[in-house]
Amino acid sequence: MQKLLSFPIIALLLVLVLPPAGRANDTQMLEDLFVTGERTGPGMWHVYKDNQQLWILGSLSPLPKGITWRANEVQRRLESIHMVLVPKPFEIGVVRILWLLVTEHKVLMLTGGKHLKDVMPPNLYARFAQQRAKYTNDASKWEHFRPIIALALLQQEAFKHAGLSARIDLGAAVRALAHDRHIPLEEVKIAGVGDVMDTLKTMSPTAENTCVAASLVTIESDLPRLKERAAAWATGNVARIESLPEPAEVDACVAALDAGAPAGDLLARIRRSWRDAMESALRSGKPTLAVANMDMLLEKGGLLDQLKAEGYQIEAPGDAAR
Repeated sequence: MQKLLSFPIIALLLVLVLPPAGRANDTQMLEDLFVTGERTGPGMWHVYKDNQQLWILGSLSPLPKGITWRANEVQRRLESIHMVLVPKPFEIGVVRILWLLVTEHKVLMLTGGKHLKDVMPPNLYARFAQQRAKYTNDASKWEHFRPIIALALLQQEAFKHAGLSARIDLGAAVRALAHDRHIPLEEVKIAGVGDVMDTLKTMSPTAENTCVAASLVTIESDLPRLKERAAAWATGNVARIESLPEPAEVDACVAALDAGAPAGDLLARIRRSWRDAMESALRSGKPTLAVANMDMLLEKGGLLDQLKAEGYQIEAPGDAAR
């Protein structure tokens, strides 16, 4: 079963450390996302009880750059939708990044003249150095960042070389479709810069090393699985996605984050925000389409399990009736 990955921590760090200039092509990416070919496209879960109707489109990250999928089903469903739930964008500009580097220097960077090799366990640092040499010619690159930030930057480079992108925002794409049809939008807040900074300030060295190990495994050996998972998503093959489990190291990272505060509180708050938003939409009686993280839907005890426990019927993508 899929987990909530090391998101939102690593995912938000990728956004936090990614210069806004590097996101200039996002609009084109969103335009390229929708095609009218014969590919099935990602499916939607149908949640219902009496006159309460909710369709959930699971989002996935990273996705291959240039990936295309057929949006016909989403567009057809929007014709009868009265409300759309999307994640609130995690936005940060260059000025805020510079401000954080000044005001939160000790949270993001190593101090006292220390380097990564001085603070990381030798085995983790050796693996980091090996992967850094694979993706950059600078043998000292990222040495002054704290380990989890350095790994987020290295993971970004690995994604880039593998043709993967964590910047393709399905929520923004569906938001645009809803806007064109004048459908009301409700944003579900996932996390903000303050949440990420609070997590970094209180993250224990043990939890940080656990998540560093998870990122290293992702970079070293998990990129093919991420590509295969994305291909399955693009064709609506949920069974295939569920058959591609996360590495044990990622499970360990999630467990470490769940066990700590405020990281654990942040993950729980994200899950609770989505559950409350979905249940509120269902109770309103307005047919609603939601775009939510697929791992959060499929994890054991996740959103789908919780809705089922509340007595809602759930039809998975590919089920005959909709």
